[in-house]
Amino acid sequence: MAFSVKTFSVAALLTSCILLTACPQKASSSTAASDSSPVATKPDEPVSSQQATLYRKAAEQGDAHAQYDLGLMYDTGNGVAQDYTQAVYWYRKAAEQGDASAQSNLGVMYDAGYGVAQDYTQAVYWYRKAATQGNADDQFNLGNMYSTGHAVTQNYVQAASWYHKAAEQGNATAQFNLGNMYYTGKGVAQDFTRAALWYRKAAEQGLVLAQNNLGQMYRTGKGVAQDDTQAVFWLRKAAAQGDTNAQAGLDEMKNH
Repeated sequence: MAFSVKTFSVAALLTSCILLTACPQKASSSTAASDSSPVATKPDEPVSSQQATLYRKAAEQGDAHAQYDLGLMYDTGNGVAQDYTQAVYWYRKAAEQGDASAQSNLGVMYDAGYGVAQDYTQAVYWYRKAATQGNADDQFNLGNMYSTGHAVTQNYVQAASWYHKAAEQGNATAQFNLGNMYYTGKGVAQDFTRAALWYRKAAEQGLVLAQNNLGQMYRTGKGVAQDDTQAVFWLRKAAAQGDTNAQAGLDEMKNH
């Protein structure tokens, strides 16, 4: 974007519409458990060695939820020594039984190269399995793969489609990325109103980049009615989280 409004450069102050793709998103605890499996692990709840033994017993008996939870325990070092290779082993066992959270995390392990050789093709394979089951994290992750062209032909239309699925489920980063795609017209028809709508949804969840972008749009009246009060409101929220572009926008407003 090479345009400017008043005396400030929108390109300098509006977050540069680079999609947030660096960090694939993992599932945490399984959402259900069979009668024979232990209660699903949670990242903030320590697991004792005795509990770990129960998880392993259930996992070895073929319980997919226990297999996933045991993989998560190895992934995070909760109740067992951290071991990414073992995490991959148990995630795969559960993933092959159709557990969406395990498919999600196995995709992340391939994406990042944890416990297994990095393999974007395998990452896409498992992301797609989970995404088609409605897993929002993997709809986001699959959108990233299409956006970057990792193991698939780069396709912004497909990226936007998967971001939209995740965004509709409340994934804040997907909402932000979808806003950027509407702002730039990548994969969708350029639509500043829709860009502002998705920025707002992400901003309301506390995503700092979305707060800045929404504030800048209120400054310029792009996609929304120009409103200094709303601009200051959102820019202050972003600046409070350390966003320097937002602070620059506030400083600029003081000088005009």
